[in-house]
Parts: sequence; C-alpha cells; structure tokens
Amino acid sequence: MFDSPERMLLGLVTGVVFGFLLQKGGVAKHAVIVGQLILRDHTVIKIMLTAIAVGAVGFWGLAAAGMTPVDVKPAEMGGVLSGALLFGVGLAVVGYCPGTSVAAVGEGRRDAAMAVLGMFGGALIFVQAFDQLSKVQKSVADLGKLTLPNATRIPAGVWVAGLLAVVMMTYVGTRMRRVRRFD
Repeated sequence: MFDSPERMLLGLVTGVVFGFLLQKGGVAKHAVIVGQLILRDHTVIKIMLTAIAVGAVGFWGLAAAGMTPVDVKPAEMGGVLSGALLFGVGLAVVGYCPGTSVAAVGEGRRDAAMAVLGMFGGALIFVQAFDQLSKVQKSVADLGKLTLPNATRIPAGVWVAGLLAVVMMTYVGTRMRRVRRFD
C-alpha cells in the first residue's frame, strides 16, 4: 500500500528540485501567472513545456530501455473534467497553480500560503468524500488505459519528437515576438 522510504525520498527530492526550478524561473510570482492568463507573459508556458518535454524524453527513454514500467491509469473523464474545473477555479481565484503556490510560499508570499492552506482543505474534503466521488467519476465516460501512441497508432518516439518541436517553436516564436515588439 505504501511506497518504500527510498521511493518517497526520491519523490521529495524531485519535488524540491522542481520547486527550486519554478522559483528560479520566476513563475512563483503572482504577476507572472496573471500575465500568462492574459497572454502577455509567456514565461509559464515556456517553463512548463520544457518540463513536459524533459519528462517525456526521460520517461520514454527509460521505458524503451526497460528501466521503468509503463503504468497507464484509466482515462476516467469524470475525474479529468472535475479536476480540470477545480484546478481552473483555484487558479482564477488565487492566481497560482499548486506548484507555483508552494514555491511562492518558499519566497515568503502570504497570499500563496492561503492557497496552500486551501489545497490542504480541499485534499481533506476529497479524502472524506472519496467513495461518493469515485462513483460519480466512474459513471462518466471511462476511455480505458488510453495513450496518444495507442489512440493514433503513431509511435511514442514520434510524439516525443513532435513535443520537442512544439517546445522549440514556442520558444523561438516568443523570442521573435519580443524582438519585434522592441524594434
């Protein structure tokens, strides 16, 4: 039921490194998050796309080498939609996502501390209501263990290469836009 202490320690270290990188990237600031939402600051999208691309390359590389199992969870759309709704409402209300709120607390931002307390409260409510919520979650479309490679029959390596291309185009596009704006 519980992970080994080594695995839990790895998760803690990985989380601390991720939070450090979020803070160093400047996305632990409320103004940067709001700037992304109003399409004026592209720092968040560049950092998150980079994190996703690095994770995809690392995961699929380890999976191809047989060093990690591919354990796909079912795509239960009730859970996906309700989670997306809660995430969006929380982001709109507090101006932070979960990762950036914790990083902002590390910077001493009190408004982010309220967001983190709200996350703990939400987690407590979720645990208490889990049995009822899981019934609703499962009653909406369950797409099974769905992945983009399986759904499209395009190999994972092609998806990862495409993701890397999108990251590079996003970076170049935002750089070019910034250069044109200051000419």
